[in-house]
Amino acid sequence: MSPTVSDFFIDRLGAWGVKTIFGYPGDGINGLIGALDRAGDRFEFIQTRHEEMAAFMASAYAKFSGELGVCMATSGPGAAHLITGLYDAKADHMPVLAIAGQHPRTALGAHDQQEIDLVSMYKDVASDFVQQASVPQQVRHLVDRAVRIALGDRAVTALVMPSDLQDLPYEAPSHAHGMMHSGVGYTRPRVVPQDADLARAAEVLNAGKKVAILVGAGALEATDEVIAVAERLQAGAAKALLGKAVLPDDLPWVTGCIGLLGTAPSSDMMRECDTLLMIGSGFPWADFLPEEGQARGVQIDIKPDMLSLRYPMEVPLCGDAAETLRALLPLLEQKTDTSWRETIAEDLEKWWDVLEDRAMVPAHPVNPQRVVWELSPRVPANAIVTSDSGSCANWYARDLKVRPGMMCSLSGGLASMGAAVPYAIAAKFAHPGRPVVALVGDGAMQMNNMAEMITVAKYWRRWADPRFVVCVFNNQDLNQVTWEQRVMEGNPKYEASQTLPDVPYHKFAELIGLKGIYVDDPDRLGAAWDEALATPGPVVLEVRTDPEVPPLPPHIKFEQAKAYMSTIVKGDPAQGHMIRDSARQVLASFLPGGRD
Repeated sequence: MSPTVSDFFIDRLGAWGVKTIFGYPGDGINGLIGALDRAGDRFEFIQTRHEEMAAFMASAYAKFSGELGVCMATSGPGAAHLITGLYDAKADHMPVLAIAGQHPRTALGAHDQQEIDLVSMYKDVASDFVQQASVPQQVRHLVDRAVRIALGDRAVTALVMPSDLQDLPYEAPSHAHGMMHSGVGYTRPRVVPQDADLARAAEVLNAGKKVAILVGAGALEATDEVIAVAERLQAGAAKALLGKAVLPDDLPWVTGCIGLLGTAPSSDMMRECDTLLMIGSGFPWADFLPEEGQARGVQIDIKPDMLSLRYPMEVPLCGDAAETLRALLPLLEQKTDTSWRETIAEDLEKWWDVLEDRAMVPAHPVNPQRVVWELSPRVPANAIVTSDSGSCANWYARDLKVRPGMMCSLSGGLASMGAAVPYAIAAKFAHPGRPVVALVGDGAMQMNNMAEMITVAKYWRRWADPRFVVCVFNNQDLNQVTWEQRVMEGNPKYEASQTLPDVPYHKFAELIGLKGIYVDDPDRLGAAWDEALATPGPVVLEVRTDPEVPPLPPHIKFEQAKAYMSTIVKGDPAQGHMIRDSARQVLASFLPGGRD
């Protein structure tokens, strides 16, 4: 039996090294699914509960494995469902290939059921390359270009395969005009700036007396090089959220995350530095960087479109982070003045005390900060930690101390709800021998993460290390938005939009054959984490957390405090609770002894 177009398509993906595909079946990809079946154990098709989750998993798989992430969906609504997860990959510069089925070629343009112009739909999210196949001889170069562009440009690409084409006998391109003869293979190049530009960058950095470094996801493979440069410059270093795992938090000059979810020492360092070195980061909030003109700037990024975008850099260097730092290091002078670092270390020591004090403040019933504070010393050194968007991301950003060897990530540029559990699942397929912890708000859990626990139940027994803990912050509130309404808008909580139904998440876990743990006593948190992390299988750890513990920014602005007081004056549904539990924290910066 001669191979079909689908057989060739799947074989070609295998030639590119693809082994794992996340997706959901449908009649628009029946040919491709049949070819996967015939391919046997050469591929692992991970059946998700929803196509959006398949795209999130492909994005996360690329993050955690460093390889191409692949997702697959049927035509019409299945293809449309991929969009959000693909935008997550696009926002965070992840190499992802989306494969979508399509109506038979003869039916296109007939306003048929479920017909969508998929090429047009994907034109933005897969702007680097999106094509619909028309004839068998075209498939070879479409697959090759889609994979090579995704890997080379760290981009989302998309291929649309009409269902009738999938079942045709495959025909190789002939040696004729108009036929393309592409090949397999891509090796990442060594990208280093020109010597003259490295010398200019060294001049700026050598002249600085208070050097601040900001690292992002682009520096994840350059930990040793970042540490060497920081030691040479006696610099402090802050981390963008996607770069949380670049540097361990036990280094006394690493100030933690930066931004609204960041730390006071990171904010202070940026306000006081005279030189900024940004490495592999597209950190979006320019108001947390030095004021324009305050600091001289050097930036390293592999993508030229990200250079000098958040801060006007004196020397923008296009290059791989590790390679560029290795080339730059011999040009840097060893600084001997340690006063800048000593100031950072003193501020940092005080900050960790502040975080511990905040985590241990009594709440009703459990302080959400304490959930992550108790996890931090217990999380295994080789663990992968994922977080959802929402208030849980605040505690993930601030209270989780990263140790050498850990990996962690979340939906960064898109900041989408609902990514933590699919990210954790993808982490397990990328690294089945490592324990995984996901931090999830109850809003995201209800949105789509509960369904993906069924995916966990289906696959967990094949993981070499079956430890998989999903911690649900159950506060019955869309908490991050509630606090944004209060502090940014000066409006009380709008219960119609914010209040969530109470769901026994731990019991749902038990219902589908997993372990459930419930905690509503803060003194039981440590033991609960110990039990969850020691369980040889998936666990849902549900913690009843207090929604009135505010996710405070590193420094509270007068406008924010004013808006908060306006909320109380207008009358908030939780007004008494807020005044008792959080007003003092919100106003602390303006009371005697406060930092601002």
